[in-house]
Order: sequence, then C-alpha cells, then structure tokens
Amino acid sequence: MPYKRKNRGRSKGQKGKGDVVQCSGCGEIVPRDKAKKVTRRVSVVDPALAKELKQKGAYISSRVETFYYCVSCAIFRGLVRIRSRDERRVKVPLK
Repeated sequence: MPYKRKNRGRSKGQKGKGDVVQCSGCGEIVPRDKAKKVTRRVSVVDPALAKELKQKGAYISSRVETFYYCVSCAIFRGLVRIRSRDERRVKVPLK
C-alpha cells in the first residue's frame, strides 16, 4: 500500500514504539509524535481583578495548560489545515 507522506505523518524516525497520549478533543489514543500539541498560559485570577492588581504592582502567576489533539480534531479546530501535495513540502509553523 503506498503511503501519502514520507514520514507517514509522524516524527519518531527510527525510535521504535513511542509514547501515546489521549486526545483532548475526542479521547482517542494517539502517538505523541503524531498528535498536535497546544500549550496555553491560563491566569488563575479573574481578568478584571487581575487588571486592578497589576496597576498596584502585584505579580500574577499563571499556569500552563497542555493539550494534545489527534489530526482530525486539530483540523476541526483550525490548528492545522489540509494542504495539497506541493504545499506539504513547505514547512509551515503551527499557531
């Protein structure tokens, strides 16, 4: 069976079996190197309160949330898009 991509949609190379993660969108089990990773900084404080505290010079901490999405959920959420064969050769950074 011919394959569509040279790396078969993964970035593991010759590393053997890789770790798996669960998709944050649908719950599917996906190889970690194939999943699309999204990290966001989330403030613990309400935005209105945070604005007042910043004006007074307070430090407001934030936590980092990491989400892993399978390819179909990443396309649905607009993180990646379907590209033609010629466009696939060009490296495009993720959002």
